[in-house]
Amino acid sequence: MLKFVDLFCGGGFGARGAVNAGASPLLAVDAWDIATETYKANFPNTEVINAKIEVVDPYSLALKYQPDVLLTSPECTSHSIARGSRPGCETSKASALGIIPWIFAMSPRWVIVENVPRMKQWNRHSDLIKGIESAGYKVNPLLLNAADFGTPQARKRMFLICDRLQTRITEADFYSLRDNQRLSASSIIDQTKQYKSNPLYAETRAKATIQRAERAIAELGPNKDFLIVYYGSDYAGGWQRLEDPLRTVTTLDRFGLVTWLDNRPNLRMLQPSELMKAMGTGCNHLLPIGTRRDKVKLCGNGVCSPVMEVIFAKINQIMELELQMVS
Repeated sequence: MLKFVDLFCGGGFGARGAVNAGASPLLAVDAWDIATETYKANFPNTEVINAKIEVVDPYSLALKYQPDVLLTSPECTSHSIARGSRPGCETSKASALGIIPWIFAMSPRWVIVENVPRMKQWNRHSDLIKGIESAGYKVNPLLLNAADFGTPQARKRMFLICDRLQTRITEADFYSLRDNQRLSASSIIDQTKQYKSNPLYAETRAKATIQRAERAIAELGPNKDFLIVYYGSDYAGGWQRLEDPLRTVTTLDRFGLVTWLDNRPNLRMLQPSELMKAMGTGCNHLLPIGTRRDKVKLCGNGVCSPVMEVIFAKINQIMELELQMVS
């Protein structure tokens, strides 16, 4: 069984995928208390530290933990296109370099770094690569879309899959393990009607919201459900079809569901339970504390579980083949 240490662990969505692949989390670290409490609720046998990784001594922890994999998801908000034109925080970006001491201290076989694709445009991205390489690792930069791995969300992410034994890995290695079923946004919608919708044409409704909806209605026709998409750079008119995978979940409420009653459109926001389905965590993952806004943020900051599951499955496959060759 692969054992891993989880830095910038969030609510454990990536860890859920690793566990689904048969791995076990030894230690998790995150600076947000809501995230660490959520992680602990889902993985009660794991030591969870609520602190920035820069203020934790990895060398003392390395005396206790010897992971096969160091799983890291550095802060991505300042790199994300969802910020629009707002400048990013350089301190937030530089937190990624904080994983280097952990690599040297714990010397895992594998290091995984997950982030948004725009991280490659960061002026210190090369420093991160060189830092990992200086510890003796081959860095394989990959771009994977969660929708290609049985996740009902189109979420493209950069993954650095790094091996101390210099294994070369490409995107094709993961696509060969994928589930070919492509899930739609409709698969995450709660159909119980427990969440109340309000008339689209309410006096308090923002003009921009109504314009998004009217663009969708003009193309789809009446009595067709769809999603309004808020925030980020949008080139699709501010809406999407339910037949497609959900657009990328962010840390803010982004999706409004338009349904019809008596030929009149109604609107409600997608709920955290629906966003959890879009992250592919499955029904056994808990969000036990925090406000609704906190739970949306946990989803937006998370790693889609099916993607991490296939990455750990590939690592397992490589190591099993190595054992067979030795024997």
